[in-house]
Amino acid sequence: MGLISEFKQFVQRGNVVDLAVGVIMGGAFGKIVASLVADVLMPPIGYVIGGIKFTDLKFQLPPLTIRVPDPNMPTQLIDKTLESATVNYGNFLQTTFDFLIISFCIFMMIKAMNSLKRKEEAAPAPPPEPTAQEKLLMEIRDLLKAQQS
Repeated sequence: MGLISEFKQFVQRGNVVDLAVGVIMGGAFGKIVASLVADVLMPPIGYVIGGIKFTDLKFQLPPLTIRVPDPNMPTQLIDKTLESATVNYGNFLQTTFDFLIISFCIFMMIKAMNSLKRKEEAAPAPPPEPTAQEKLLMEIRDLLKAQQS
């Protein structure tokens, strides 16, 4: 029973819940920014530089011909052409733009949160309420002033 109660206490702590919410919100935010980059920003950039769709950019390696044993006659070699491979650098560029924009957005959010936090810290705290002893001393002072007048 102790393990279950410890786990329950662990889950109910604010940090775990905050972390879970942050991960979920971060995933959703990442999808939004990825869509912003892929669907809103990159098409006009591709249009301006000549109608290029970044995800289609790739470098095709030449086909490779190798000599392998003939399956019907293992003592003889035959030429076999391997399919050419592609280096999809357009997807890499797209993902890099996603990362840069997400990083910039997170930087701006943290900067805004820090400036709000600084404003809260800079606001002067209200003076503390006088203690009972201080109130009594103020009453005595006021009474003495009233007697002198």
